[in-house]
Amino acid sequence: MKSITFALSLFAAFIAAEIEAQDSIIPKRIYTTKVITGDAPTIDGVLDDSAWDLVEWTTDYIEFQPDVGTPPTEQTKMKILYDAKNLYVAFKCYQADPNTIEKRMGRRDDFPGDWVEINLDSYNDDRSAFSFTISASGVKGDEFVSNNGNFDDSWNPIWYTDTKIDIDGWSAEMRIPLSQLRFGDEQAQIWGLQSTRRYFNNEERSTWQPLDANPPGWVSEFGELHGLIGLKPQKQLEIQPYTVAQLDTYEAQAGNPFRDGSDTKLTGGLDAKIGITNDLTVDLTINPDFGQVDADPGAIALDGFEIFFQERRPFFVENKNVFDFRIGGGADNLFFSRRIGRTPQGITSADGSLGEYEDIPNFSTILGAAKFSGKTKNGWAIGILESITSKEYGIVKLDERQDVINSLPQVGQEREELVEPFTNYLVTRAQKDFNNRNSYVGAIFTATNRNIEDNVNFLRKNAYSGGLDFRHNWKNRTYYFQGNMSFSHVTGSKEAIEITQRSLTHLFQREDASHVSVDPNRTSLTGTGGNFEIGKGGAGNWRYNIGGNWKSPELELNDIGFLRQADDIRQYSNIRRLFNKPTSWFRQANVGLELSTAFDFEGNYNRIQYEMGGFVNFINNWFADFGAAHKPRIFTNTFLRGGPRWRYNEENFWYLFVGTDQRKRLSTTIGYVNSRAKQNNFSLKRYELRFRYQPLNALSASLNLQYEENPSKTQYVTQRDFNGTQRYILGAIDNESFSATLRVNYNINPNLTIQYYGQPFIFKAKFSGFNYVNNPIAEDINERITLYNDNQIESSNGGYLVDEDLDGNTDYSFGDPNFAFVQFRSNLVVRWEYIPGSEIFLVWSQGIDGLGDVNNSFSGIVDNQIFGQKPNNTFLIKATYRFVL
Repeated sequence: MKSITFALSLFAAFIAAEIEAQDSIIPKRIYTTKVITGDAPTIDGVLDDSAWDLVEWTTDYIEFQPDVGTPPTEQTKMKILYDAKNLYVAFKCYQADPNTIEKRMGRRDDFPGDWVEINLDSYNDDRSAFSFTISASGVKGDEFVSNNGNFDDSWNPIWYTDTKIDIDGWSAEMRIPLSQLRFGDEQAQIWGLQSTRRYFNNEERSTWQPLDANPPGWVSEFGELHGLIGLKPQKQLEIQPYTVAQLDTYEAQAGNPFRDGSDTKLTGGLDAKIGITNDLTVDLTINPDFGQVDADPGAIALDGFEIFFQERRPFFVENKNVFDFRIGGGADNLFFSRRIGRTPQGITSADGSLGEYEDIPNFSTILGAAKFSGKTKNGWAIGILESITSKEYGIVKLDERQDVINSLPQVGQEREELVEPFTNYLVTRAQKDFNNRNSYVGAIFTATNRNIEDNVNFLRKNAYSGGLDFRHNWKNRTYYFQGNMSFSHVTGSKEAIEITQRSLTHLFQREDASHVSVDPNRTSLTGTGGNFEIGKGGAGNWRYNIGGNWKSPELELNDIGFLRQADDIRQYSNIRRLFNKPTSWFRQANVGLELSTAFDFEGNYNRIQYEMGGFVNFINNWFADFGAAHKPRIFTNTFLRGGPRWRYNEENFWYLFVGTDQRKRLSTTIGYVNSRAKQNNFSLKRYELRFRYQPLNALSASLNLQYEENPSKTQYVTQRDFNGTQRYILGAIDNESFSATLRVNYNINPNLTIQYYGQPFIFKAKFSGFNYVNNPIAEDINERITLYNDNQIESSNGGYLVDEDLDGNTDYSFGDPNFAFVQFRSNLVVRWEYIPGSEIFLVWSQGIDGLGDVNNSFSGIVDNQIFGQKPNNTFLIKATYRFVL
C-alpha cells in the first residue's frame, strides 16, 4: 500500500508539471554606474551633492508582492556611484502623503516600518550577495546571502547611511566601503544587482529587477550593475579588542568554599578580520566572550535525546552557512558549532559524605579560533575553521566549617581533576561552481582531536567526518537534482567506543536487532549517511520533490556535529500549489501534501505519515497557518533505551494558527495543536498566544505564551531484572508545561538600544498506572503492556517496591519518577554603537533553576521556586573598539 501511494504521489506531481503554463524569461535590467571625479557625496540623506549629477536615476520598480508584475502604489528611484574606496547609493522613495511614512524603529536588522535595500552579487556567481537595508527611521540592516536565497543577518560590516523626509516622500544615502565587499580583480566588472522597497501602508514589496511570482531563487534572478572600471580590491584589516568586567552574585551556601555569595572577573580578548586577498578573509578570535548573548529557552526532553539549541555566539553565527552540511531532515549536520566550548563532560571524585565540594566550569575555555573563508573569481567557495579549547579542571575542596572538619575522618587536601581535555577542532569546506553557475560540487572534512588522559578515557580520542555534495539546475533553474554523501570515523579506548555503541543514538545492545551488536573490544566505528532529492523549484505555480536520506548504524557525528539517531532510512515526496495572484479575499496562499516513510537497516518498516498543510494571507493582512497528518504506523527503536522495537498506536494530529495584521501597533497570533492516538495511548494539546505591541516608534514589546498538556499511558520509566528477564517499566504520565517569553526593545536612537529578554519555564510530570512491557509490537495497547495490580506494587520511602510474582518478597524496586522543573532566565542589555563597529554593552542577567513540588499548581510553583528564591545575578560591562587599518 505504501509503495502504491508513494508512486501515485509522484505521478500526480509530474502530471501537475505537464499541465501548468511555464512563465517566460524576464530580461535582465542593466544599470551603468560611473566613477566620481570630484568630491564624494556627503552622507546626510539630502541628495543635493553635485556628484549625483554624474549618473541618471533608474526607476520603474515593479510590484513583487502581493500583485506581482503590476505598477507599485508608490514609485522608487536609485542611483549608484563609486570611487577608489567606496560605493555610493542614493534612493528616492516617493510617497504622496509624507505623514503616512512609517518610522518605527527596531534593533539592527529589524525593520517594522518602511525600508529600502540594495543587494550586490559582487562575485557575480548567481548564488551569493551582500544586502544593505535602511529604514525610514534610520535603522541599518546588513545580511550575507548564500545558496541563492539564505539571508544571514549575523554579518555586521561597517558602512554609513542617513535618511531624510521631505514633501515628496523620503530619501536615503549609503556609503559602503569596498573593503566590506568581496570581488574579483578584473579591469571591467559586472555585478549582480537588485533593490527592494517595502511600502508599509499597503504591505507591498516592489523590486528594481522584475521577478516571476515564484522565482527559482533570489540571487540568480538579479539584474546587472555595469560601469565598474579599474576597481582595486581592498584588503581588509580590522582589529577589535575587548575588555569585560563581571560581577556574579548568588545565594551563599554555608561551608561551600565555592559559594560564598559573589565572584568577580576581569578579562579581555581580541577579534580580528584580515583580508588575505581581495576575496579571501581570515577572522580570528582570542579568548572570546559571549556575555551579552541571550540564554537558551527552557525545554525538557522525556525521550532522553539531546535538545538542539541554535547557535547564538557572534563569532560562530557569522557566515555559518559556509560550513553547513545537512545529511537529512531536521538538525542533523556534520558541523554544529556549539560543540566548541561545550560544557565539560567529565566529573570529579568529590564525596559529599566526606564534606567535599566541587567546582566545575560551565563551559570549556576557547583559547582561540580562526575562520578562513571567501570565494575566488573562478568559482571556488572556501571555508576553514580551526579552534582550540583548553583543559578544564574541576576543583575539589573541603567544607570550610570547623565543626564539620572536626567530625570528618582525615581526607585529602584541595585538588583539581581533569573534566575536559585539551581539544582541537577543524572544519574545512569547499564548493566549486560550473556549468554557467547552474551546478556545483562540494566537499567537507571535519576533525576533532582530544589529548586523552586517564580520567577522561571515556571520551573519544579522534573523530573525523567528511562528505561530498552537489546540485544541478536546468531549464532556467526550474528543475534541480541535489544530494550528498558523508562518512564518519571515530577512535578511542575500548571503554569510549563501547559507550558510543550503547548510547541512545546507536543502541547496538537492542535485544531484537540482528544487524547490530555491542563489541566490547572495538576501538573504532565507521559509518555513512547522505541524501538525494529531485524536484521542481521554480516557474509556474507548482512545487514538488521526491527524495530520501540514510544514516547507517555506525554513523557518529556528535563530537563536532549533531546527530539525533543513526540506523535510519527515510523516503519522502511533496507537492505544493502556490496562489500568488490576489483575489477578493486573499493576497497569497499555498497548500501542499507530503508523504514520508521510515525504515531501519534491518529492513523494519517503522513509520508512514500523510500530511497536508497550507497558508493564507487574507486581503486584510490577517493570516492562517494550518495542517493535519495521519500516522497509521509508528514504530521506534529507541523508546525502550536498548530494549526491543516499540509500537505506538496510530495517531492523528492537526494544528491551526491565526494572526492579525502584523503591521498594526498591536498584533496577535493564536495557535492550537491537537494530537491523539488510538486507545488513548497518548495525546497532545498545545495552546499558544502571541502579542506584539509598539505604542511608540521607539518602543516595542512582544509576549509569547505557551501551555502544553502531553499525557501518555506508556512513558518510559526504567529497567529492572526479574528472574533473569529484563523488565521495561512504564507509567501513565500527566505532564504539563508553561512558558512565557517577554521581549522589550527601546531604541533611544538607531545606535543606542535597551533590550530585555525574560522567560519563566515550568514543567510538571506526575506518574501513575505503572506497567511493564509484555509484547512491545502488539497493535492493541492492552496486549503491549501489563498493568501492575495493587498487590504487586506499593509506594515506600520515595520509591516503589514490586512483588511481581506475589510470593511475599520484593522482586525489584524503582524510584519515584515524579518531578517538577522550574527555570527563569532574563537578560537586560544596553547596547551603544558609539562609532560604527565599536560597541559598549551593559548587561544584567538573572537565572533560577530548581525542582518544585509536582502537586503544586503553576502559580504555587512560581511563588515558591521563582519569587521565593534568591536568583543568580550577573552584571557585566563589555567594551569593544574596532580599528580599521
